[in-house]
Amino acid sequence: MTKDKTDLLQGTLDMLILRALNASPMHGFGIATRIHQMSHEALLIEQGSLYPALYRLEAQGWICSEWGLSDNNRKARYYSLTEAGMRQFELESANWTRLSNAINLVLGLI
Repeated sequence: MTKDKTDLLQGTLDMLILRALNASPMHGFGIATRIHQMSHEALLIEQGSLYPALYRLEAQGWICSEWGLSDNNRKARYYSLTEAGMRQFELESANWTRLSNAINLVLGLI
């Protein structure tokens, strides 16, 4: 959720997770933190939304996971982007660009 409690559009969280994992594997808290940082602290992803999305993305084959140790030596599941996930991210980002451009046209912003 965002700071002002506005929900993300359906499917947007998946795209944000795929983007966050583009750089390197991360555990769930790291993914949420990365999205928060990349959005200049505008988006705050709650665990109740994040983990179901991670399980769904893994079931779709867009991410994979393995157990590892976090920076503080705690057991954590690390998620990585798969090749299929990269293709899906590219597709979703292209769709997002088309949609946001169309909305901006209707609103008279461009």
